[in-house]
Amino acid sequence: MHLLTLHDLGKEAVAELIDRAIELKRRHKRGIPYRPLVGKTLLLLFEKPSTRTRISFEVAMTQLGGSTIFVTSQDTQLGRGEPIKDTARVVSRYVDSVVIRTHEHERIEEFARHSTVPVINGLTKTHHPCQVLADIMTVVEKKGTYENLKIVWIGDGNNMANSWIEIAGLLGLRLTLSCPDGFMPDEGLVEVARKEGAEIEFAETPEEAIKGADVVNTDVWTSMGDEEEKEKREKAFKGYQINDTLLELANPDCIVMHCLPAHRGEEITDSVIEGSNSVVWDEAENRLHMQKAILERLLTGEGKQR
Repeated sequence: MHLLTLHDLGKEAVAELIDRAIELKRRHKRGIPYRPLVGKTLLLLFEKPSTRTRISFEVAMTQLGGSTIFVTSQDTQLGRGEPIKDTARVVSRYVDSVVIRTHEHERIEEFARHSTVPVINGLTKTHHPCQVLADIMTVVEKKGTYENLKIVWIGDGNNMANSWIEIAGLLGLRLTLSCPDGFMPDEGLVEVARKEGAEIEFAETPEEAIKGADVVNTDVWTSMGDEEEKEKREKAFKGYQINDTLLELANPDCIVMHCLPAHRGEEITDSVIEGSNSVVWDEAENRLHMQKAILERLLTGEGKQR
């Protein structure tokens, strides 16, 4: 089984991963050792830089008793033109799972087709499933549930927005998005999510979107690989900043999320990210425990709530 998008899991598995990650976090806080992956090796094959994804997976594997190898494409023959399918066939005979962080989603799909071990999406241009799993875990921790909440996405309709749309369909979430023209999320994913039972709406302005919000989410205006569009994006996203004035329109006890890194003063202000509604540090911490739940499930077949 691979985890390339959230649809690779399905509703039941997503719900189980949330519960399991919360339980693994509790065990860790109590100092209870849990090492089901002794003798297992995880390869991190990254073509994009990373802080949270790399460190959380490395620490997760260590806490579960396994080991990790980190390489970039330039450290391997991929940097000299070796077909990705050849790399996949070889490394999957050495390691027990591979996390790939790359640009085009088609690259990870091709790798997975030729891999004999589980492949995990550590980020592609169109999907970021592990981050959104940690995000929904954070929502459950802070709100007690993901049901009957107004969840709002403000900003770029990027890989994060796409994965939020996917999880909205799987869990039947109420999701409102406000994105500038030309920066909308994948229409096909929206259609699928609505058919699955998600209540997905698009608001013309951030002010309209955030009214009565329980969860407010955003991301950088210029993602990795889009640097040439920075000036264009800054103009398009003017007015899409999460600031104190905009936040006043949300519910007083709303939580504010950001997958990080944040460009303070652009998509979110310093006062909001440091404010009482912000849960970004818990959200970042939860990457570790969600990665453990993912690795446990994919490498042992265990991890159902028990």
